[in-house]
Amino acid sequence: MEELTRLPPWIRKPLKTNQSFNKVHNLVSTLRLNTVCEEAKCPNRHECWSSGTATVMILGDTCTRSCGFCSVKSGRPPELDRLEPKRVATAAKEMKLKHIVITSVNRDDQLNGGADIFADTITAVKEMVPGITVEVLTPDFEGREESINLVFEAAPHVFSHNIETVRHLQAQIRPQANYGRSMWALRKASEWQPTLEVKSGIMVGLGETEEQVIETLYDLRENKCSMLTIGQYLRPSKEHEPVHRYVHPDEFARYEEKAREMGFQAVTSGPLVRSSYKAETLYAEMIKWRRGRETHVAG
Repeated sequence: MEELTRLPPWIRKPLKTNQSFNKVHNLVSTLRLNTVCEEAKCPNRHECWSSGTATVMILGDTCTRSCGFCSVKSGRPPELDRLEPKRVATAAKEMKLKHIVITSVNRDDQLNGGADIFADTITAVKEMVPGITVEVLTPDFEGREESINLVFEAAPHVFSHNIETVRHLQAQIRPQANYGRSMWALRKASEWQPTLEVKSGIMVGLGETEEQVIETLYDLRENKCSMLTIGQYLRPSKEHEPVHRYVHPDEFARYEEKAREMGFQAVTSGPLVRSSYKAETLYAEMIKWRRGRETHVAG
């Protein structure tokens, strides 16, 4: 297909930095942490870092998978860093975070996919920063129940796993992943504890139809996902899957309206939305809905 080279006006965003941006940049560098903000070339990095927050990426900077949309490098990763959880906790404390998002590369080279490091990181953050809410955005752990349970047992507040794209495009975009396995991970999270919020995200502009997006949202709801992000796919390089179209903001608004009609309680849908974009605000929306429901039931 012909490459789309011109960004529409709703995609363009001014890059501004301030002292908070510099503080986050220096802290991440000093603590030798990886962030999805940098590795995935997130368009919101300047905004988020200037707000004093960042999405930490654990388990190294090298992924054992090679997805068509992702700019994180793939290959043979180094040994796991057992001191990484403490450094993540230190960063959360120094940034004075009230809500943290922790994601990772895929580590299919590990028997438990790095689930133990996820659990240790959750525990370390909660111990060092009392009262913080923890959101994890995890791999599918190759469908290993004992691995995903390690993460659940550490008691994060939000469990997130991205479906990324519609069923029809999974083999093309996520060749080492599996649509059904991703739905399995979300279903397992929904069955764990009623206090564990379940979240997923999907990109558009990869060649899917509007009907396929709606079908995917139905599947997510069927598997008890209650929080949702929908954003525009942006091509990291010419080696990655091309952008098939830039979705108009009106279409994003329709997706959000439809998702809420389906029963999603917290939704963010827009061209520059990413999985962890304004995650604290989305979580607050979810909690507000839940408390309102409890008050209604009690009344």
